[in-house]
Amino acid sequence: MARPPGPLLLLLFPLRFLLHLSAAAGRPCGPAGLPRDTVLGLLGANITLTCQDEQPANATVLWQVEKQGAAGQLAEGNTLLLRQLRYEDSGHYSCSVGSHLLRSLRLLVAEPPETPQVSCYRRSHDKDVLCEWPQQKKPSPGTRAMLWVRRRFVAENATEQRCRYFSKARKFLCRLKVPPGTDDTKSLVVSTCVSNSAGGSAGKDKIITLSSVLRPDPPVNVTVQALERAPQRLQVNWSYPPSWDPRFYWLRFQVRYRPEPAPTFMEVDQVMTTWLDIRDAWRGTRHVVQVRAKDEFGHGTWSEWSQEAVGTPWTDPWELTSEMEPYSSQVPTEDDTYGVTLSPRLFEEDDANGSVMESSTHPVASPYAFLVTGGSLLLGIALFVGIVVRYRQMWWTSGQETSKAEGEGQHMLVPLSIPPPTLSDTPLLSQPAPSAPGGLHTTQADYSSSGQ
Repeated sequence: MARPPGPLLLLLFPLRFLLHLSAAAGRPCGPAGLPRDTVLGLLGANITLTCQDEQPANATVLWQVEKQGAAGQLAEGNTLLLRQLRYEDSGHYSCSVGSHLLRSLRLLVAEPPETPQVSCYRRSHDKDVLCEWPQQKKPSPGTRAMLWVRRRFVAENATEQRCRYFSKARKFLCRLKVPPGTDDTKSLVVSTCVSNSAGGSAGKDKIITLSSVLRPDPPVNVTVQALERAPQRLQVNWSYPPSWDPRFYWLRFQVRYRPEPAPTFMEVDQVMTTWLDIRDAWRGTRHVVQVRAKDEFGHGTWSEWSQEAVGTPWTDPWELTSEMEPYSSQVPTEDDTYGVTLSPRLFEEDDANGSVMESSTHPVASPYAFLVTGGSLLLGIALFVGIVVRYRQMWWTSGQETSKAEGEGQHMLVPLSIPPPTLSDTPLLSQPAPSAPGGLHTTQADYSSSGQ
């Protein structure tokens, strides 16, 4: 039966692991070795070159220099003083007496490199990781930049990458190959070193993950178009960057825009399409629009803003124009609330004498205002006339009904008196007389009494 490892062996395993990690992290970053007969001079400093330890007696020592393929005589003496060294002072210097060469040396002018401040990013999920850092000054000739990458908490050798310097961008750039199937959530340790003959400088280790360094390129083909008969709307369109394939992963976008007189932008977030309809644009004013992108799941950081695109809302060609800009009442204020928008002229600067510029023009009324005012006035008159006619009809009808009621109460039908009967009518006296109106019945005696 095998014996269990002793306490000493148990301590050796973690100790070996830590030593391996420290060796991987502590990459050498010192100055490059100088060849024999090479003298280092710091940029901007003074240096004295010596021909021999003792000056030859009764002899004239001459100094000559050969740099960039051209030779020339400098001065006489056992020593040569060079002030405020420049990169152009690098070259081969020699001293001689007559035709006898006494010494030859090479002067290298350099300055210690800057400490790298590295940042890494990845343009899409299927691209390599790019690490870069800027340079304030142009690096000295012979400067070398290296980068090492290893997995965190894993005992393995680091991958070494050589970095290139781009003079136009004034930065070092390194490319890290990402093997297919690499876990985007695993931590990586990135180490950098810049060295030359004057010294070496190591950057601080940076811990990254492939998902955290995701940073797309800015959107392209950004256009701003006016919409027909929409004086406060703008249509913004853009395209995915060529480095991002939307078949596998999408991007979400952020749009910012401002009228040209305004100093600050208004932003619209969480745009998943490649277009946006702006509905609160200033009438007749040119607007500046920019778009940026980010991974749809929020991994990584936002891209840089796209190039500026400009556009002006639609303007009715029949409207009379004036120098004073139109107003809009739909621009948010600083506290994210919508308020009254000031005229663009209020954003203009004062004149050269310091006096406030005042507008000498007056806005010309639109013909649509006259149409609306005239139509409203006609509608009001028609309504008033209708009300008056209605009231007159009601008053006339009420008067007719009152007159009719009074006539029925005062004028009653009175029966006419019947003339006295004649002798020819005597036989009819025995018959009852016809009924008078109103239901009254009369007899012969009544006629006699009425005749009396």
